[in-house]
Amino acid sequence: MASLTLRNIHKSFGNTAVLSGIDLDVADGEFTVIVGPSGCGKSTLLRTIAGLEDLDKGTVTIGKTDVTSLPPSKRGIAMVFQSYALYPHMTVYENMSFGMKIAGAPAEEIDQAVRAAADTLGLTALLDRKPKELSGGQRQRTAIGRATVRRPRIFLFDEPLSNLDASLRVKMRQEFARLHDTLETTMIYVTHDQVEAMTLADSIVVLRDGLVEQTGTPQELYKYPANRFIAGFIGSPAMNFLAGSVVESRPDKTIVRLESGTTIQVNTGSGELSPDSPVTLGIRPEHLATGGDHNLVETEVTLVEPLGSHSYVYLETPDADEPLIFRGSGDFCGARGDRLTVCIAADNCHLFGKDGKGLRQKSSGNITAS
Repeated sequence: MASLTLRNIHKSFGNTAVLSGIDLDVADGEFTVIVGPSGCGKSTLLRTIAGLEDLDKGTVTIGKTDVTSLPPSKRGIAMVFQSYALYPHMTVYENMSFGMKIAGAPAEEIDQAVRAAADTLGLTALLDRKPKELSGGQRQRTAIGRATVRRPRIFLFDEPLSNLDASLRVKMRQEFARLHDTLETTMIYVTHDQVEAMTLADSIVVLRDGLVEQTGTPQELYKYPANRFIAGFIGSPAMNFLAGSVVESRPDKTIVRLESGTTIQVNTGSGELSPDSPVTLGIRPEHLATGGDHNLVETEVTLVEPLGSHSYVYLETPDADEPLIFRGSGDFCGARGDRLTVCIAADNCHLFGKDGKGLRQKSSGNITAS
């Protein structure tokens, strides 16, 4: 196992800057997930760690060794790709053993390593099969097994589940979590799927436009987003946003007037903002409710998505550019065109300034943001 330290990582392709000064620390044995929108630099960052892309500037340190100038084979890493990259003419056993064989490992050592990895991944009965005879999940586990037998210091995963169907992705997430517990190895996992990030990660790194927006545990990013981008990116469905302005600001609460004239009390301060300062109020779907006698917003139902145990109800209001999403009960009986009064939970509101930054975050912890 080993820690990973990235300092001032820059990478451009032509005139296009892809990574613009990444600093990142991954602890020994940690499962770190890198997320962000398409084109934010996730896969490029992973490839620079692996040594598959040369840096324009910066350093990559694994453990206590500066590996910036070392080729991939000398870095002690193993990478699992989205496409599996298995040799179609080789069996599972041959695919898993190939790297060790090329490295000149003794046959007995190779056999022990392959069979141990196959047992861990449930591949023992499949060792004589070729990739075309495997399901998508079995191919992915074979690719993971090939990486495992090399006993790397760090595992790198580049969107390994994106080619699988929904039910298989759920199963494979469980496999990754179990594998990390079993191997106790540092893992860095790139995905565009925040559900994977929330369920797998010890720590999440959110990238946007080649920069780190925020790092922290899944719950830290969910409860204390550093800015509006993080608030809208982490959480499914996304956080609701309503435009307003400050009426009154105290250390423990803020009164916000929405564009419709409705006033909302938020149980968090807004710093030194003066009256009439523009703010954005954020509230998650699960923190909206029906009933109550304050913080009420009048809306109109535009769509109901019944999902069995609960429903997502889309609501129009002049205070928001996008429909609000309300998480209702599974037997919610409203319909398009109905009027619905929703209550905003004062203790669960978020406030963002004109620049998009979160105001008066309630947790310091080890959250970092750019």
